[in-house]
Amino acid sequence: MSAPAPAAREDTPRIVVGVDPDPAHRTALAWAADEAARRRLPLRLVHVEGVPTRGDRRTAVPPSWEGWNEALHEAGRQVLEEAAEFVTARHPELVTDTLLAEGDPVWTLSEQSRGATFTVLGSRHPGRRQEVFGSASIALPVMARTHGPLVVVPEPEHLTQERPYYVVGVDGSEDSAAAVDLAFEEAALRGAGLRALLVWEHGPLRVFDEHGPQDESRRLLSEIVAGRGARYPEVELHHELVVGHPVQVLTEASAHALGLVVGTRGRGGFTGMLLGSVSQGVLHHAECPVIAVPTRG
Repeated sequence: MSAPAPAAREDTPRIVVGVDPDPAHRTALAWAADEAARRRLPLRLVHVEGVPTRGDRRTAVPPSWEGWNEALHEAGRQVLEEAAEFVTARHPELVTDTLLAEGDPVWTLSEQSRGATFTVLGSRHPGRRQEVFGSASIALPVMARTHGPLVVVPEPEHLTQERPYYVVGVDGSEDSAAAVDLAFEEAALRGAGLRALLVWEHGPLRVFDEHGPQDESRRLLSEIVAGRGARYPEVELHHELVVGHPVQVLTEASAHALGLVVGTRGRGGFTGMLLGSVSQGVLHHAECPVIAVPTRG
């Protein structure tokens, strides 16, 4: 048995992944491990105690609080050990460490997101009963408090088109710059294309003379992506203004995408695209990984 790789320094950029206690659900863990290997970053596996796991149910409930607490500790250690073995088998060279924490998983993952390149969670369609104890049930509160990009990866793994691409939602303001930057970076790393979409949502106040604001939206969209396209000439870029509901448009556009990138907040304004509500909506409906990027400042 080979010796474990040394843990990275605490101030080293890393990818953090919340580990699902069910070993049958490893898509998010695989995404995080692949991304860490691609970026040559260490990977931290995080599991938070506090609810029974599958391991706990194999034995009788201990009669004392101390016994129950130790049973939770042991089950958590087993969850992390199995996850670490999965990662090592997939990427033997990857530097990994583990964190077994107690208490509030939202607070733990939010704190772990400080300085992290990505914080990764799994999803099996939020709202279903089995999600009560799953990582997807905490995705929205973690997104509200994260200090860096949050990636929510659905189960099961979805199909992508032969020519891979990313989709990024643009809200027509500088607040979307961080999401656009990350979308270009991810597309370049994956050898993928990029679709940048600004969604125009019809409303009762937009019945008359929409052409002026729409033309302004197209101009801003072109300006936002132009400079970044010059920095990433290898990324095949398509950008367009689309009329419709932002969540529906972005969800449909990303059906066969490698990922959908959105900001966690937005100003809306004449575009009508409030990325705060949009990022929440696509987490519930998108079939591909959703990367939610906090706005700068």
